Amino acid sequence: MSSPTEVITHPGIILTIENDVARVMIQSVAACGSCTAKGSCSMAEMEEKIIDIPVSESDNYKKGDAVIISMKPSSGRLAVFLGYFLPFLLVVTVLIISLSAGLEQGLAGLFSLLILGPYYLTLFWLRHKVSRNFTFHMHPNPSFIH
Repeated sequence: MSSPTEVITHPGIILTIENDVARVMIQSVAACGSCTAKGSCSMAEMEEKIIDIPVSESDNYKKGDAVIISMKPSSGRLAVFLGYFLPFLLVVTVLIISLSAGLEQGLAGLFSLLILGPYYLTLFWLRHKVSRNFTFHMHPNPSFIH
């Protein structure tokens, strides 16, 4: 179990800053193999990812700055739950209900897979509400040498 002060961090570079939002490219790190959150973090398999992070004028960040992006492990667990575990439960539940209702196996399997369309569409429609649960923080990266 992780302690409350533990965070998941990734180094990144600010690509742009527009309208108080910094677009940061996160680069995967070879140290992902030893990270305790690697099982729930999609960063381990990716070369790069772009994240939008709110900034204020007083932050003094500029394009090209090296930064460290951090997030709480609970945010990673929520992402895994919403992206993988809950859809799996929906598929299995619809499959069991369809088979119990007497549908043929092929039709039951089709219905159980078709439930994913409305689920991910709903998740897309609620993305702004859901994204409030994913809080990223940006800090200068003092170890980065130009």
